[in-house]
Amino acid sequence: MNKCCISVLCLASLMLFSGCDESKQNPNVMFSEKHQDPIQELEKHSKKVDHSQFGYKQTFYVPIYSDIYTDRDNRKVLLSATLSVRNTTLKKSLYINKIDYYSTDGDLVKSYLTETIELPAMATLNYIVEKEEDKGGSGAKFIIEVEGIDETVKPIIEAVMIGNFSNKGFAFSTQGTPVL
Repeated sequence: MNKCCISVLCLASLMLFSGCDESKQNPNVMFSEKHQDPIQELEKHSKKVDHSQFGYKQTFYVPIYSDIYTDRDNRKVLLSATLSVRNTTLKKSLYINKIDYYSTDGDLVKSYLTETIELPAMATLNYIVEKEEDKGGSGAKFIIEVEGIDETVKPIIEAVMIGNFSNKGFAFSTQGTPVL
């Protein structure tokens, strides 16, 4: 009986600690094909970049709504958001130097990159900001800096927000705007 109790306690402890594994709770890991963080995977496989060869460089502002207000009672509804960076060229890579997430007040919440990543031709980087992440607020935004070999390497950068309130679901999107 004592061995059985110890086995049950060990099994329960193992389940408890495995439930705390952040990577298993991270939707970016759960929903990726390889069950890896897509940004970390691109960082691992990207080579050192010679920025002197690039003729195109642009910074984009992408509005993100972490929450919205729904009615006169000022009820705040939290939203999940998916940031999508798409390389639209058939043969050339897009290089992403910066993906920074800012709050309504303009404070840096998180910098997602430690070094430049390469997004291959026709590839898409999708990244999820979870509904529970409310540090961004209703005026959150991403600042994304990209580079390419020439002017033909221009990305499409969008965000899709989804949420629900009562028995209603809703979704809307925003587009990245070049920043001067």
